[in-house]
Parts: sequence; C-alpha cells; structure tokens
Amino acid sequence: MLLLVLSPLERLVPLHPEQKLLRRRWLDDLVYFILNPLPITLIMAAVISLALPPLRSLLPAAVPATIAALPLWAQVPLALIVAEVGFYAMHRLFHAVPFLWRFHAVHHSIADLDWLASHRVHPLDQGLVAAASALPVLLLGFSDAAVAIWGASYFVQAHLIHSNVRLRLGWLEHVFASPHYHHWHHANGAAPANFGAQLVFLDQIFGTLLRPPAAPAAYGITEDVPAVMPLALLWPFTRPTPRPTSEIAE
Repeated sequence: MLLLVLSPLERLVPLHPEQKLLRRRWLDDLVYFILNPLPITLIMAAVISLALPPLRSLLPAAVPATIAALPLWAQVPLALIVAEVGFYAMHRLFHAVPFLWRFHAVHHSIADLDWLASHRVHPLDQGLVAAASALPVLLLGFSDAAVAIWGASYFVQAHLIHSNVRLRLGWLEHVFASPHYHHWHHANGAAPANFGAQLVFLDQIFGTLLRPPAAPAAYGITEDVPAVMPLALLWPFTRPTPRPTSEIAE
C-alpha cells in the first residue's frame, strides 16, 4: 500500500527532485523494512506486558472507566495527545542520553529521506519509543477501536513525514507533524528540534519547534554508522559514540 501511494507521490511532487527512486542505501533500508517488524514488536510487547499490570494497580478504576465511556470521536484525538506525550518524552531521552543516542544514531544516519528510510531504526530504539507511546493509551482504557485508529494513523504518518514529498499543510502544520517539520529533525547541522510524532504542541510548549521556510539542504550525522543492518545493530554495543554538536539536546 505504501509503495503504491508514496512512491508515485515521491516521483510526482518530490521535495528533492535530484534524489533517485533507488537512491543510496535503499537496499539496506529494504532489509530493515523486512526484518525489523518482529524484533520491534517483541520488544514493545515485552515492555508493555511488564509495565502495564503494576501501573494499572496504581490507577483508580474510575479513570479508565471514564475514558472508555467517551464517544469514539472524543477518544481518538485524546489518544493521539496521550500517545504524543509518551513519544516526545522518550524521543528526547534518546537524543539527550549518550548511551541511548548510540541506538538512535542508526536512524539519524539516513542521508536520503523517503518513506522507506523510516524503517532504518535500531529495534531497541523503536521498540522502547513505541512502548512509551502505546503504554499510556492502553493504561488509560481507551477502546479497541480508538487504539486501532490511533495505531493506523501513527503508521501512515510515520511514513509520510519521512517521505521525499513536497507537501505543505498550511495552518494544519500548527497542529500536525508534516514532512517539512520532520525533515528538519533530520537536518545535518541543525539544532535538535521537532521531536513529535504526529502533533507539534509539545515542541511549541518546550521551545523545540523549528520550521524554516525552505527544506534542509542535507540530512544525516557525522558518526560513521555501518551500512549493513547486522553491523549497524551491533554498533551501539561495540564502541562509544561521540555525539556531534548538532545532535546534543538542550
């Protein structure tokens, strides 16, 4: 589905027209696309299964009951907001803590952004960030339908914001994360900014919003992360990672 929709858009309205469809390291990212879902899901499920029962025991039963009683149209935007808090907090930690950055650097090694490049992530990084997003949604008792809609919207938007598509959302960019917004998160040499997944309100609150009018000229980091997936996944464990100035969080 993503291939049928986003790949044509990247040809019709490309943000960077010079970027080829079979760009640098596309085959490496295809390997991530195929092999990463299982370990990421297992890590996320393990974290949630360990954390959810004790947290539920601390939460008054009236809280999930109240949320479950809300209509679906109210639950869905509320779920997006709740999940965004977990994502933003964990994402900033992966930028701020040097040991965690070693894992997140795999994702920031992307030099050519498109929808496929969104899969170049370390499973520990993505598994923990996904768990931080999903855990509060599950803890607070949102309905299965609300969780499913949030999950589907997160999946689509995660690919869209990485895509090589010239798409501006007008006034909606004050609410929702867009390709322009997230491309600046990956900009080489830019200040650390735009940590949100789907919404931008936390960047606005904490002063981490960056939205210049033009697109970034270049992406990536200075660390020499291995191109081959198995080596990239071992890399955080095998050597300390000096972090570039552009990726030091406030």
